[in-house]
Amino acid sequence: MKIELKLDSSCKEPEVILICSKITQDIKALIRKISQETPRMLVGFKDDFVEILDEDDIVHIFTDSGKVIAATKQGKYVIRLRLYELEERLDKSSFVRISNSEIINLKKVKGFDLSFSGIICVMLTNGATTYVSRRYVAKIKQVLGI
Repeated sequence: MKIELKLDSSCKEPEVILICSKITQDIKALIRKISQETPRMLVGFKDDFVEILDEDDIVHIFTDSGKVIAATKQGKYVIRLRLYELEERLDKSSFVRISNSEIINLKKVKGFDLSFSGIICVMLTNGATTYVSRRYVAKIKQVLGI
C-alpha cells in the first residue's frame, strides 16, 4: 500500500482520498477505522461491576454456557455481545478466530504446538491451553505464515 501525505497550511479540515482498483476487505477495514469518530468501547461485567476493557489486556474470548467470556490478566468478564460482533469490533491484526466458540489475542500467545495431526494447540500467556478447530487451521497457518 502506498501512502502519501500532503501538508497544506490553508487546509481547514483533513481530507482522505483512497485510490484503488477494487474494494477489498483491507480497504473496507481501513475505511471503517478512519471513519470511526467515537471509539467503540468494550464493556465487561464481573459480578455487579461494569468495567471498560482494554483490548491489549484481553487474552482470549470464548463462549461458556451460552455466555461470552473475555479472559484478562485481571480475571474473567461477561461480554454482552456475540462472538461475530466482537470479531468485527476487535483489531484484526491482533485478534483471530480459532473456532466457532473462541477468539484469541495473538499478542498473548506463548506458542503453538503443531505436533498433533491436523490440530494446532495454542498456549496462552495466562496459562490456558486451547485448540484451533480443523475448520480454522488453514486460516491460522495463513496468519502465521506457515
